[in-house]
Amino acid sequence: MKLIHQIKSEENLLINTVKNTLQLAKQTTNCSIEVFIKKTIGINVNVRNNIVENVEFNSDGALFITLYNKFSKGSVSSRDFSLNGIKKILEIALDISKNSSSDFFVGLPELKLLCFHAQDLDLFYPSELNIKNGIHFASIAEKEAFKFDKRIVNSEGSFFSNHITINVFGNSLGMLEKYKSTIYSAYNCMIAKDKNSMQRDFYYSNSRKIENLEKPDILGKRTAQRAISRLGSKKINTMKASIIFSREISSNFFSHLVPAISGDNVYRKSTFLLNDLQKKIFPIWLNIIENPHIPQGLGSKPFDNEGVKTSIKYIVENGILKTWLLNSYNSRKLGLISTGNSGGTYNWLISNQNISFENLLENMNTGLLVTELMGQGVDIVSGNYSQGAMGFWVENGKIQHPVNEITISGNLKDMWFNILSISNDIDMRNKIQCGSILVSEMQISGN
Repeated sequence: MKLIHQIKSEENLLINTVKNTLQLAKQTTNCSIEVFIKKTIGINVNVRNNIVENVEFNSDGALFITLYNKFSKGSVSSRDFSLNGIKKILEIALDISKNSSSDFFVGLPELKLLCFHAQDLDLFYPSELNIKNGIHFASIAEKEAFKFDKRIVNSEGSFFSNHITINVFGNSLGMLEKYKSTIYSAYNCMIAKDKNSMQRDFYYSNSRKIENLEKPDILGKRTAQRAISRLGSKKINTMKASIIFSREISSNFFSHLVPAISGDNVYRKSTFLLNDLQKKIFPIWLNIIENPHIPQGLGSKPFDNEGVKTSIKYIVENGILKTWLLNSYNSRKLGLISTGNSGGTYNWLISNQNISFENLLENMNTGLLVTELMGQGVDIVSGNYSQGAMGFWVENGKIQHPVNEITISGNLKDMWFNILSISNDIDMRNKIQCGSILVSEMQISGN
């Protein structure tokens, strides 16, 4: 009850701060304004080899102001919520706007797009910020990993976090809305060793509710299993072969679509998908639905960073790209309407063909199962893709041995269009929720 009282008190303080900022702006400037406050309270605990390496308690808040002075704007942030502090940053924002170049496309969103009644998305499940319990959770995960097999010889750390976030948004068009959320995370990374090699691997869990977090003993055992499975890794020859992106990295596979259809990159003509709106870029059976309103969803939000109401929509329907991701500014640049994506994307639901991961291996027959990616080798202007990879070689639909020190490459257009199948082993730990992905062919660089 003490925590709930504290959160309610913080929420009231933030609401009053936004109200005060809007009122002061009305009195002292002749400008449009939007005000956003985000306050996060939580703990982080890190344990390594049964020693507490790091304990953090954070209570971080920031006030963000964007002032629109006709067709110029000034943006300022501050951690000072006092009236004098607000007056100062309003003066700074006004001064910046007066010295900024005029841009016809800047300004508040259209009134009809704003969220005046924020939907309750069931995101708030607070529990006491108990350091002792956090240490206990992280320690159990690590201990269970060590107990699982003698080949687990060291730890890279076991982590637990518990965070509460309060968001309050208001603007001079009369919007004043708020929502709260919680997020619990756990992570464990272990090192396995045999006579010939050492390998590391990790596993993690996150959830809006602490009771839905993976139990620490299960987390530790899964980490140990993954690390041990990597022992005996081999290089393979350079070749072209079929590839499966495992469920753990399938969100990464689709994450490259986000900047490629971002309004900023579209109006700057710096995306390889510039001419592909309303065109087929995936197989005809593939759909991507963005749903910001999933209860307890990790990517759920009632409104975006400009106060625009979020909505359920097709990103891809029957393989066809249906929309760009737009905020108010880039939508005006393109002569379109904001899609409510200021600040990013929400829950992306990727369709699958309702087959198991084992069926997917059988369908591939021979090729590479990729379970981890390294590097940032993706060019959104050209679509060229090249990343370091680790995984397992598969023959006759069965995993044969682990593989490391390889690079996989191709072009995103070809990779997306050549998806043969997606299995139903959906990973729910990310905003992009997808099963394992079978791609017909990619270049593998090895020996």
